[in-house]
Amino acid sequence: MQRIDALRVMYADINDDIVVTIMGAVAAELYSLGHRKNFFYLQHAMGLASSMGLGLALSKPNKRVIVLDGDGSLLMNLGTLSTVAWHAPKNLIHIVFDNQSLLSVGGFPTATSAGSDLAGIAQKSGYVHAITVHSSEDFTGAWRAARERHELSMIVAKVDATGPKSFLMDLPLLENRFQFQRWLKED
Repeated sequence: MQRIDALRVMYADINDDIVVTIMGAVAAELYSLGHRKNFFYLQHAMGLASSMGLGLALSKPNKRVIVLDGDGSLLMNLGTLSTVAWHAPKNLIHIVFDNQSLLSVGGFPTATSAGSDLAGIAQKSGYVHAITVHSSEDFTGAWRAARERHELSMIVAKVDATGPKSFLMDLPLLENRFQFQRWLKED
């Protein structure tokens, strides 16, 4: 499965959701589909998308929060899973694109390439709903189920270790920050 295909499945559904992405390929590919003011690209903060997503979910309980993470990023801050599960915000969907590598910083293998199971770790940390999917069809089903259930959910999508043609985005970091902040205040 390609990450961009999963993002395309989600894109139409996230018009009014709070969306936080980790750096690199995830951010660049979401941006390539069309930027929205409700998207925050957490550049240069590897490992912190789930932490930021938790804070947003707790402070904006009437808005759905979508965290778009990567396996390497989540592994850098694995302790966040127990904290997220402890608070269990019903409005948070945590998507992890697992390509078994640190694609955005050189392609080095991650622990998932040796068998670490991120959905299993999330379940043992207290996530009630955590699933690993391997195909676009399974991702679509898991995505729809997560949106319908209104409970903390994780979807680990096994994706190919391929990235966008370019990681460059013409949205300055500070402009994204201020635009996102203004959007949050309008709500």
